[in-house]
Amino acid sequence: MSDLSHVDAEGRVAMVDTTGKAQTARRAVASARVLMSAETVAALRAGRTPKGDPLEAARIAGIMAAKRTADLIPLCHPLPLTHADVRAELRDDGVHLTAEATTNAQTGVEMEALTAAAVAALTVYDMAKAVDKEMVLEEVRLLEKVKGPA
Repeated sequence: MSDLSHVDAEGRVAMVDTTGKAQTARRAVASARVLMSAETVAALRAGRTPKGDPLEAARIAGIMAAKRTADLIPLCHPLPLTHADVRAELRDDGVHLTAEATTNAQTGVEMEALTAAAVAALTVYDMAKAVDKEMVLEEVRLLEKVKGPA
């Protein structure tokens, strides 16, 4: 027997049973950063990236990733997202991404927000790698997790 939530009585990894939990409004916010050279930031500001607009592509990719989190993370419950959004801000040191996910469900939505932020950062990298192969993805982290009333 294990006191771990994702391990069954035989010691196997298992999805948590949320059957008995009440549905509540849930929200999570996560972030990530893609650090890049000043030249790459200038290229993004000027719209001079070979694959198009990395910020818009990252925003859409992050939203799509939030919706597919249960397909990527083995023990995540598939959640009916009520909202997903990614904001991409170009700053002097690179791109700062903030992802938000909301649902009315029996379990939290932080993995969806984190997945959205991470995939958005990967998309920025993919869209700008022809300009800068030294970019660094960092600080993928949960900023906020809220569980509200039903």
